[in-house]
Amino acid sequence: MRSSSTAWWLLAASVLAEVLGTVALRHADGFTRFLPSLACAALYGLAIWLMSLSVRHLDLGLAYAVWAGAGTALTACVGIWLFGESMHAPRLLGIALIVAGVAVLNLSAR
Repeated sequence: MRSSSTAWWLLAASVLAEVLGTVALRHADGFTRFLPSLACAALYGLAIWLMSLSVRHLDLGLAYAVWAGAGTALTACVGIWLFGESMHAPRLLGIALIVAGVAVLNLSAR
């Protein structure tokens, strides 16, 4: 890996894999459906592997905070968008606070 920007791209790919794994988890129906279960396991494995590569060049606490926060916010947005989950003010406020918290952590790490 040549730079920390590559580490950030790996972390972003890890977040995306984790969110897609969570969508697959929803379709796995308690791991009773083979293909969604396989996709879930593969995507979660990929997410962890990409995260392990990114933390070689990023602070662990910062990387995990970004991964967890971005994953949570993006998963909530996917739930609203794909599955028609409610989009009420407290949920939107929660997503905004997650994004703000990750931004503050990122800025304070520099």
